[in-house]
Amino acid sequence: MSTLAGSEDGAHAHDAAGIGEGTRAIHAGLPAPAQGEPFLPGPVLAAPHHLSGEADSALFAYQRYGNPTWTRYEHALADLEGGGEVAVFASGMAAAAGVLFSLLGTGEALVAPGDAYPGVRTLACERLAPLGIDVRLVPTDEEQILAAIDGARLVWIETPSNPGLDACDIAALAEAVHAAGALLAVDNTLATPLHQRPLDIGADLSMSSGTKYLSGHSDLLMGHVAVRDPLLAETIRSWRAQTGSTPGPFETWLAHRSLATLELRLERQCANAQAVAEMLAMREDVVAVRYPGLAGDPAHATAAGQMRRFGALIGLTLESRSRAERFLAGSRLVFEASSFGGAHSTGERRARWGTDAVPDGFIRLSVGCEDLDDLLADLSDALDTA
Repeated sequence: MSTLAGSEDGAHAHDAAGIGEGTRAIHAGLPAPAQGEPFLPGPVLAAPHHLSGEADSALFAYQRYGNPTWTRYEHALADLEGGGEVAVFASGMAAAAGVLFSLLGTGEALVAPGDAYPGVRTLACERLAPLGIDVRLVPTDEEQILAAIDGARLVWIETPSNPGLDACDIAALAEAVHAAGALLAVDNTLATPLHQRPLDIGADLSMSSGTKYLSGHSDLLMGHVAVRDPLLAETIRSWRAQTGSTPGPFETWLAHRSLATLELRLERQCANAQAVAEMLAMREDVVAVRYPGLAGDPAHATAAGQMRRFGALIGLTLESRSRAERFLAGSRLVFEASSFGGAHSTGERRARWGTDAVPDGFIRLSVGCEDLDDLLADLSDALDTA
C-alpha cells in the first residue's frame, strides 16, 4: 500500500492522489492502526530522551532538536502542503523569523510587502536592516514587486494579504523571481494549504501561522514552514534548533488534533463569509467591502485562479471610528479581538494599532462557524443600531 505524501514509513495508508482534502486532513500524520492504541498518540512530554553511544544513534535525543509529537504533525502538514518537508515553530512570527534570519545575510536584499502582515515588516526594518540587509518594502502589487527584485536574495509575499486582502499571481511571480536569481516565500496563512498550495505553483517556501485557521480554536500559538528543497529544510531546522524557536509538545498535539476538523471548519467559514460579504456589499451604510469571493473585488480574478476557496476574512469599512466601535460593541456574536481564523467570529478596528494604512472605520472581520442566519441577523442588527 502507498502512504500519504510527506508521511513517514508505516503511516496510515491511502492513495494520496485519489482522496479528498477533508479525508486527507483527517488522516494526515496518523500512525498505522495498532491494536489497543489511540488513533493519534498523545503528546510526548520530554526534554531529553535515552541516548547511549553515538550522538546520532537515536532519532530523538533532546527536544530542541526533535520530538515525536512534532514529527507526526510535520508529516501531516507536509501532506497538506502537497509533499516536501515541514519545520514547525512556536508561532507564526517564529516561523517567519526562521525564514528571514536563516536565508538573509549582510549585503543581501529582501523584497517584502509594506501593506501586509505588519509583524514581518517590523522584523525586517528593526532587526534585519541594522544587520546590513537591504529591506525593500513595496505594495502587494505584482508590477511593483517585480520592479524591486533586481539583486534580491529573497522575495516575501502574502496572498491574500492581511488586512487588505489583495492578491498576487504566485506562479507568475515565481517565474520572474527565479529568473532574477532569488527565492520566493509565500505567507499562506489566510488561504491555508487546503485552499492554496504555493509550493505546487512555484514558490520555494510556504509559511503559515497555525495559530489561525489550522488550529482553529483560538487557544494556542503555532507556525510552520514548508519547502521541497532538502538544503532549505536543513537550514531552517538548524536555525530553529540554534535559537530554540520550538513549539511545546502539548500545543503541537492540540494543533494536530485540530486538523481533523479543518476542512469542515473552512467549508462552513468560507460559505458564511461569502454570504456575509454579499450582504454587506448591498448595504448603503457600508462604505466599502473587500472579499476576494466577490466578483467585483480587485483580487477576485487572481484569487479564483489559484485558490480553492476564498477564505473567511472580510475587510469592512464604515464611515468613522465611532460607528465602527459602536458596530463591534453592538454585535452579540462577533468577539472584538486581535486575531482571526477561529471557530468564533471575531472583528477589530485595525487602525487602533497604528500599523496598517487603513481608514479609521476599517474593520477586519473574521467569519466563524456560527449558523449563517444568526450571523446575518446579528450583523444587520449591529449595523442598524451603530
